[in-house]
Amino acid sequence: MMSNDNDQRIDYVEFTVKDIRRSRDFYGNAFGWTFTDYGPEYCEFNDGRLSGGFTTLGSVRSGGGPLVILYADDLPATVKRVEEAGGKIVRPIYGFPGGQRFHFADPDGYELAVYTEQGGAE
Repeated sequence: MMSNDNDQRIDYVEFTVKDIRRSRDFYGNAFGWTFTDYGPEYCEFNDGRLSGGFTTLGSVRSGGGPLVILYADDLPATVKRVEEAGGKIVRPIYGFPGGQRFHFADPDGYELAVYTEQGGAE
């Protein structure tokens, strides 16, 4: 079996959501993600580096599990886009070793974080 640079790395993230269109609108408006539809129950997203999916096949499990962390050069501008797109800030910008970040809940209640490295836009 031939190996490639993606061997043993996270390859895909999938969210079970109530409404695919709402999730597309939120992540497209807040972060500029692009989408490929695969029927009424599945939509793939791409953030320019990582792909994942939204599916309605299952129950939304917004609490617990791993924390998905996005990157942004400008946290205050990203907070504004998240709020304008319908997200809720659940932990405002704070410092942590190496940078700053904030946490938000998407329309289905999934909590994600956005960080910037030390020296990013304040």
